Amino acid sequence: MDVNIESSWKTELSDEFVKPYFQELIGFVRNEYLDKSKRCYPPARQIFAAFDRCPFDKVRVVIIGQDPYHGYGQANGLCFSVADSVRTPPSLVNIFEEIRRDLGKPVPNSGNLERWADQGVLLLNATLTVSEGAPGSHQKKGWETFTDAVIAHISRDKEHVVFLLWGNYAQQKGKNIDKSKHLVLASGHPSPMSANQGKWFGNRHFSQANEYLKSKNLEPVQW
Repeated sequence: MDVNIESSWKTELSDEFVKPYFQELIGFVRNEYLDKSKRCYPPARQIFAAFDRCPFDKVRVVIIGQDPYHGYGQANGLCFSVADSVRTPPSLVNIFEEIRRDLGKPVPNSGNLERWADQGVLLLNATLTVSEGAPGSHQKKGWETFTDAVIAHISRDKEHVVFLLWGNYAQQKGKNIDKSKHLVLASGHPSPMSANQGKWFGNRHFSQANEYLKSKNLEPVQW
């Protein structure tokens, strides 16, 4: 099956797309999306939105999430991001608040992070699809293997990328990143439970990311 993904990623990940696990994964996802008894998110055309908006050669920052949002109209293919008309979820509220504290930027009205992706921020969920109202329903079907490969390719084939690992899940997923070539910043998750326990606010990841990028003569991100 031909995978409809941005051309630089299609080249970079070409070996992955022909592996048996990926063919089985695509078969599973296709059947889930065609099943009239359920809804799946994000919309099919946005499953690979994180890659389509952030080509491989443009990646400067990687943020690792876990599952897409599973409520109606929320997920748009970018981790932590929601469509313009959707109320900003609690974790993203805390992300914006940390940016305000760290960089003095006002909290935006929209939780749509496409503007980050367009600047080279890969907003990568570990699992790229989910059934409505069923968090984790598409886990352990092959997506995690695929996104592990994505991280490995970035670590191996690029230099000076900032990886933001929020929470234990993301930190485990990024444990093999080459820290001699990249900056890895880890903290608690921005979810209310973690943030209220003092594990999120004050991490200053956004200013640290930009300072690192500037030190490598790369453009900082307009968070």
